[in-house]
Amino acid sequence: MKRIAYIELDTHAELAANFYELTKNSSELSVDFYFSEKIFKLLNIHGKNVFLTDYSQLLEILDKIKYDLIIIGTVHRHFIFYKAIVQKFNTAILVHNLNFAKASKWELFKNIFKNDFKYRLKLFLKEGLLEAPKVYQKSKYLLGIDELISQKNNLEFLPVYFNQFDSEKSDKETIRIVVPGTVSQSRRDYNTFLYKLKNFDNTEVHYEIIFLGKASGKELKKLKSTIDKLPQSIKIQFFEHKIHQQQFDEWMRKSDVLYCPIQNETEFLSVKEIYGKTKISGNIGDAIRYAKPAIFPTSYESDLEFIIPEKEDLQTQLSEVKNQRFGFKLYSREITSRKLIQLIKKL
Repeated sequence: MKRIAYIELDTHAELAANFYELTKNSSELSVDFYFSEKIFKLLNIHGKNVFLTDYSQLLEILDKIKYDLIIIGTVHRHFIFYKAIVQKFNTAILVHNLNFAKASKWELFKNIFKNDFKYRLKLFLKEGLLEAPKVYQKSKYLLGIDELISQKNNLEFLPVYFNQFDSEKSDKETIRIVVPGTVSQSRRDYNTFLYKLKNFDNTEVHYEIIFLGKASGKELKKLKSTIDKLPQSIKIQFFEHKIHQQQFDEWMRKSDVLYCPIQNETEFLSVKEIYGKTKISGNIGDAIRYAKPAIFPTSYESDLEFIIPEKEDLQTQLSEVKNQRFGFKLYSREITSRKLIQLIKKL
């Protein structure tokens, strides 16, 4: 039996939870999970193989146990610590920002002065920011969570998204569209979406739009000011508080279509990333998790049948997508678990 350590001290708790679910009943892998207090509290997963730790203790623990493979869920901090791991052990790293993983020391140094100066200076002085390139270079394996991006960039594809909920449908006369994610114009283009909604024709079909994430600031004002300007056939709902997971799950299950107005570009530590090319959108995981079709901008590259490029006539497209059927059988827990375990056994 292959012995694995999975480390998540920073972000991407949902991927750690998925990995736990997909491997917990395996007779071929024995996986120990090492979580920071933040991740531990978020996931609330308890078991003999789940440990609360931090980077100051972990290197000594890994030295003693002698794992066959160490998987690092996120390398966005503590670069000196992770450099020590990749130099000593058979290691695989999940890559979330491909351009950041390829950035030079000089680029990272210049970016210290561009934004969040105090935080970045701490990363530089105390956590070894300029060691980041070596961490990725020295790791035995780099893993991607999107198959197309992985194929194009010589990453090992880690199948970690799987369908976890039965799909529900709303009534025939209403199309329920969920826009998942914190309502922030910097990450998604809400302004263009609201402009399109105002130009929908009044028809017998009704539209229920749920902005499923906390709205605040300019975005909240924009939503409030838009309500009275929409056609009568459109009803929108938004939230001024953080959405609890159970509430999020309920709305996602009841949706007909996910609408994901993702911006083309984003940044990580001022390194430019392009969605669909160097960075996967978390909405891909949402579509798989809840077995829902999702409308994405045409700029987002995907070969998944349920990720649908947006058409100019969005109103007609929403009706078309609601009436289509998409297969998510390949993303069942059993099939995904088998693929995941086969990959890990090879590493």
